[in-house]
Amino acid sequence: MAASPTTRSTDLLVIGWGLAGLVAASEAVAAGKHVVIVDQEPRTNLGGQAWWSFGGLFFVDSPEQRRMGITDSIELARQDWFGNAGFDREEDAWPRRWAEAYLQFAHHEKRAWLREKGIGFFPIVGWAERGGYTATGPGNSVPRFHITWGTGPGIVAPFQAEVEAAEASGRLTILPRHRVTELTVRGGTVTGAAGDVLAPSGAGRGYASSREVVGAFEIEAGATLVSSGGIGGNHALVRKNWPKRLGKAPTSMLTGVPAYVDGSMLGVSETAGAHLINGDRMWHYVEGIGNWDPVWPDHGIRILPGPSSVWLDATGHRLPVPLFPGFDTLGTLAHLRTTGHDHSWFVLSQKIIEKEFTLSGSEQNPDLTGKDVKLLAQSRLGKGAAGPVQAFMDKGADFVVRDTLDELIAGMKALPGGDALDAERVRFEVEARDREIDNDFTKDAQIAMLRSARAYRGDRLIRTAKPHRILDPANGPLIAVKLHVLTRKSLGGIETDLSGRAIAADGSVVPGLYAAGEASGFGGGGVHGYRALEGTFVGGCLFSGRTAGRAMAADV
Repeated sequence: MAASPTTRSTDLLVIGWGLAGLVAASEAVAAGKHVVIVDQEPRTNLGGQAWWSFGGLFFVDSPEQRRMGITDSIELARQDWFGNAGFDREEDAWPRRWAEAYLQFAHHEKRAWLREKGIGFFPIVGWAERGGYTATGPGNSVPRFHITWGTGPGIVAPFQAEVEAAEASGRLTILPRHRVTELTVRGGTVTGAAGDVLAPSGAGRGYASSREVVGAFEIEAGATLVSSGGIGGNHALVRKNWPKRLGKAPTSMLTGVPAYVDGSMLGVSETAGAHLINGDRMWHYVEGIGNWDPVWPDHGIRILPGPSSVWLDATGHRLPVPLFPGFDTLGTLAHLRTTGHDHSWFVLSQKIIEKEFTLSGSEQNPDLTGKDVKLLAQSRLGKGAAGPVQAFMDKGADFVVRDTLDELIAGMKALPGGDALDAERVRFEVEARDREIDNDFTKDAQIAMLRSARAYRGDRLIRTAKPHRILDPANGPLIAVKLHVLTRKSLGGIETDLSGRAIAADGSVVPGLYAAGEASGFGGGGVHGYRALEGTFVGGCLFSGRTAGRAMAADV
């Protein structure tokens, strides 16, 4: 006979201990509430996906921007956000309101609030998702990507500290290895959750843990928050929700998040009455490379590229304007899905990789993550590729490094899928591009953009190499990188109002149920619309978690 489930009661229940959950819990505890946090993983994973992140944050008209000579405004940010989002559905009503609220947060309170938590920012502002279309089209009109000093762990740390202090004082309980399988509903109100207790696990952060069930639990709560993340670790769900507008889903993809990001709580929430919207909106990168030292299955790392590499499809044809590195992630993904191949290529020089290649993730940036100023100067301003990048050049299966173009093409063709490459086309594209370098009146839009980008001090210092001939041996060796689709974020999720309360399909509030973070599409069920401006995923977890935590505490 199965043992009876363990039972608990609390003011507030938080399901998922990623950044949104930690922020919500810290806010609720500060308001005097007792909180229980449950998660299916071992405690080594406290902080969730945010711990692994690069820690980029979207601010509007920040002191860092002003010091770099960047003129920004709430009006310009709104133009960019809504031009990027492309809201066009009836169910975008709450996401639109969340977008307006988030823009105000990013313009006013966000930076000061984080500074009060002890979080600092790298002084050079990055320019992600540059767009390259018209003023009202996708992309950031100005640099807005603020890198956290300490990257993802630096953002998680103060909220983890607040949660653990509350735990030590008895105001909060953390229950690892508790997998929710049901939200309990009584009289139409969500009153808590029930599920399985999993066997203890010593698995390290991000590594797979067992799913052996050793018990059951029930928790009764005055309000329950779902902050369990999205679907990026579950390729079956990614393919099920893949939108026709992005072509056919890739046969082969890398995974940019741990396997526990499985989307299981979305279905559980729907069963309890929550309305799931915009499930076909998702954010996957096209600059993924296989991790030579993987943590989870099919572990991929994203290259955060500067704008100089020549981007070729699997056959060797150059991608069309404005699909240059770092300009339009989903536009590039949609184009590449029309080629019939799951991979593409960067072709570049040693000078470009030294200046422009950064790898996404806290573990790939030991200088910023470790707040090591000396290492930062060496890796970002010194000669040679940064240490983590050099490790991929030396050990990564997707890198080809050669002295001549003939040797480089032969190395590209030797990799899986390389037989699709037209050697003469590669030569034609790279030589034609190089010819334009000495032309002050170039018609090559990428080269014109490179010259323009270097007018911005941040690009000139650490992000954009001086335009040069890739094939000039003085700039070598030559490098090719095979790029894969890398799963990452869900842009849809549980529909919520501006308090984070879950909305039912009929538009009414689901009593007792809240959602935050990626599970809620970072707010409202899809605050980004179809596309994200970067620096807004971690920020969306902060804002939605804070909003929901405060609202739950006020309501209970």
